[in-house]
Amino acid sequence: MALLPILEFPDPRLRTRAVPVAAVDARIQTLVDDMFETMYAAPGIGLAASQVDVHERVIVMDLSEDHSDPRVFINPEITVIDETLGTYDEGCLSVPGFYETVERPQIVEVTALDREGAEFTERLDGLMGICLQHEIDHLEGKLFVDYLSPLKRQRIRSKLVKEQKRRA
Repeated sequence: MALLPILEFPDPRLRTRAVPVAAVDARIQTLVDDMFETMYAAPGIGLAASQVDVHERVIVMDLSEDHSDPRVFINPEITVIDETLGTYDEGCLSVPGFYETVERPQIVEVTALDREGAEFTERLDGLMGICLQHEIDHLEGKLFVDYLSPLKRQRIRSKLVKEQKRRA
């Protein structure tokens, strides 16, 4: 397994729409394993392949404290089950150090492939549903800062660019 570099906002590659995975093969399974290692090391609870500059529809998530519930969603498709919006303070490994309130539907249903390529459908709510929607946004080239006012988004962008220059 390998740690992968995580792209940070405002990197334009984060705006690339991911393409469907053609086949769940050894390459995709290695990507999944590397994504889990990267996510756990960051640390985070979700990671989309787009964030590690692989523009295919792959998401890994684990909301457990002890990394005991790894979840894989390949080619996920969601349907909103309950249009009622919930507010959550979201953060993102691609927007490090910032947390902002975002509204999203509270209950969704997802159909996806698992790490072995088997299709499943599941109803998700609470943090699991919110996290999946956040990660699917990445696959569409969208970030949680896109839900914020232009002023807030620009402030975050400026601070991150300054920090990235400082590190370089």
